Amino acid sequence: MKYQRGIYAVEFAIVGGFFLFLLFAIIEVGRMMFTYNVLHEASRRAARIAVVCQVDDTDISNMALFYGANLIPNLTPANLSISYLDETGNTATGIDIVLVKASISNYQHQFLVPGIARVINSPTFTTFLPRESLGVYHVDDDDTGSGYIDCN
Repeated sequence: MKYQRGIYAVEFAIVGGFFLFLLFAIIEVGRMMFTYNVLHEASRRAARIAVVCQVDDTDISNMALFYGANLIPNLTPANLSISYLDETGNTATGIDIVLVKASISNYQHQFLVPGIARVINSPTFTTFLPRESLGVYHVDDDDTGSGYIDCN
């Protein structure tokens, strides 16, 4: 009986370590799902803003990436690309634009679990939307109300 005095401490060390690892793993999976949700939303926002703002608007990426709010680390305008496409998927300009494609790519998710410093490359998040106004409304020579939308 006197040889079993520390058995509970040993059992706790083994089982407690496993449960702490499991707890951190659950937290990291939750963080990764949140990160993927933010990346998907940024892609969707970029496409939505691009279809209603002027093609040469330089502030689209800032608006799409939540006005600089640091929701997730290392998400920059360099991760965002916006393309204007024709019906065959080639790059288009002016009246030939049929689709807008917004992609978030090359984002790296870093785990924060103590003792496991790992980086995972996220997939590319892409959104396609049909063109809408592209920042122009009532284009008519006789209409004095015609103009451009300022998305800033």
